[in-house]
Amino acid sequence: MFVYEDEFALRLAQLRNKKGVSARDMSLSIGQNAGYINSIESGKAFPSMAVFFYICEYLQISPRDFFDDDSKNPEKLNEIIANLQKLNENQLNSISEIVRGLVQK
Repeated sequence: MFVYEDEFALRLAQLRNKKGVSARDMSLSIGQNAGYINSIESGKAFPSMAVFFYICEYLQISPRDFFDDDSKNPEKLNEIIANLQKLNENQLNSISEIVRGLVQK
């Protein structure tokens, strides 16, 4: 198996576990057989591009988020960003100051 396949399997397991779902439930939810996600995570299979997009949709992340392993919780970040987009400029400035203060600690 190539390194990228190992990394793909590990990232999938990380994101699935973060979501708190079993491999079986996720497999069935994306229209695959019950052992499909387990076979990817164990290195026995690799998803097609179409199924990869279903995986991302199920995890509520973008394909970019999937490969950004620096982001431990992309679903939560996307939720925060969606809410930030609804704020006016003054509200964004206030939030920016709060975040800046948290990061500096």
